[in-house]
Amino acid sequence: MIRALVVDDSIVMRKVLIGALNRAQITEVDQASDGLEAVQAVQQKSYDLILMDWNMPNMLGIDAVKAIRAGGYAMPIIMVTTEAEKSRVIEALKAGATNYVIKPFEPATIVSKIQDVLAKAGVVI
Repeated sequence: MIRALVVDDSIVMRKVLIGALNRAQITEVDQASDGLEAVQAVQQKSYDLILMDWNMPNMLGIDAVKAIRAGGYAMPIIMVTTEAEKSRVIEALKAGATNYVIKPFEPATIVSKIQDVLAKAGVVI
């Protein structure tokens, strides 16, 4: 059973991402509405994948990625954000993001990235 964490301050976007995860055969999904909740969730449960927004209240997604990596957690993290500048993509990857999807996206695109990062991490769907 693959467990994912969806982190976004938009309930609508969380539902879209959960739908994409379901299409990738991942049905065990927790939600967080900001980076701080995400870091706390990772400390309490183990996840095989995190989908992380950038711009959120309390703690930015990029800071949550840094905190998760600093805690020694190695699961794939896909940034799913409107931040489209190349410098932002590079910053996210340097912080420890595994991959990057720019909103808005086609559902097939995110499903493909989910399957790709899980395969590279050795997680079988």
